[in-house]
Amino acid sequence: MSEGNDCGGGDALSNGIKKHRTSLPSPMFSRNDFSIWSILRKCIGMELSKITMPVIFNEPLSFLQRLTEYMEHTYLIHKASSFSDSVERMQCVAAFAVSAVASQWERTGKPFNPLLGETYELVRDDLGFRLISEQVSHHPPISAFHAEGLNNDFIFHGSIYPKLKFWGKSVEAEPKGTITLELLEHSEAYTWTNPTCCVHNIIVGKLWIEQYGNVEITNHKTGDKCVLNFKPCGLFGKELHKVEGYIQDKSKKRLCALYGKWTECLYSVDPATFDAYKKNDKKNTEEKKNSKQMSTSEESDEMPMPDSESVFVIPGSVLLWRIAPRPPNSAQMYNFTSFAMVLNEVDKEMESVIPKTDCRLRPDIRAMENGEIDQASEEKKRLEEKQRAARKNRSKSEEDWKTRWFHQGPNPYNGAQDWLYSGSYWDRNYFNLPDIY
Repeated sequence: MSEGNDCGGGDALSNGIKKHRTSLPSPMFSRNDFSIWSILRKCIGMELSKITMPVIFNEPLSFLQRLTEYMEHTYLIHKASSFSDSVERMQCVAAFAVSAVASQWERTGKPFNPLLGETYELVRDDLGFRLISEQVSHHPPISAFHAEGLNNDFIFHGSIYPKLKFWGKSVEAEPKGTITLELLEHSEAYTWTNPTCCVHNIIVGKLWIEQYGNVEITNHKTGDKCVLNFKPCGLFGKELHKVEGYIQDKSKKRLCALYGKWTECLYSVDPATFDAYKKNDKKNTEEKKNSKQMSTSEESDEMPMPDSESVFVIPGSVLLWRIAPRPPNSAQMYNFTSFAMVLNEVDKEMESVIPKTDCRLRPDIRAMENGEIDQASEEKKRLEEKQRAARKNRSKSEEDWKTRWFHQGPNPYNGAQDWLYSGSYWDRNYFNLPDIY
């Protein structure tokens, strides 16, 4: 699905842009002259949300915009809705959950921390959704989002609290918080949490990213579950980017196997075929191991080269999802996808419609996007000081911060603590908004 295509119609209250840009106004700066280590060596084991990083390590997007990249492959949600069989629906939902983290590959720039009360909206007529998000808490930093299908076919919502830890050579981000997808035509709800993301080589060498951990997707209507294992890369890189798992019914009977790479594709296949392939693959690996005298050196943080770039397709498999190629200018544009490239675009028509808290209006991000790195740095500092002063004033007057578009409450399906959409954002009636920029 080309992002450059014109969007369909859209009413006067939609946010304007019909022909999307394919490039940023300015390419990124070289980070070679800057050392992250000089800042991070004081912080080993600390919570990274409390550390101010120089703007050169950022990318010109807010974390609210980065979250919106979950929606890049919305067609998988529409596809899930179109199936009458619940296992086929689960396969599409699993593919959507994997595709939602695919844009993180090689995205080593840090998104800007959202300011308390910051919002972001995205309306994509061509992809069939609209989304609103809000930074609902500053300590801990929590971002809430709510997307809905323009044909009232789905609701996708969640709240994310990215817990960042520094481990010497790497930074680990554990995205705490529940993600919920409701397929309204089937009265079905699915919940899951995202895998852990790790950025390696932050001191020296080429930065590289892996995702690992188990993701368990539950269909709360049927009791079916999909358990996906995002594999850590392992000592020789054989498992780099691999994802595999099973869809099982409520009695834990395996109905289908899924496998692929989160950077590339996802396939489904009969579980017996998959298990036979795995058994054979394990045997071959062990034979290779015995023929090579492997020296068990200390585990390196260098990026391993996978055996082959693509996934071996087991005969009888069905392709569920394949990633779209990145645009040719991606490497100069913070490794953005075509979808990411348009997230911060704004025009006069849109500016007259969106609230003043929308992060497209944030001066530090805008300056960075335009290649004005010193101005971006000054603005970032000014905004952070303004936010601190506002917090101080509130504590003096014992006034509590009130979120505007979301409220705290239990997730309706798994009872976990969550932030739920309060409604009325799209009425376009924006009064008494905080002055955060």
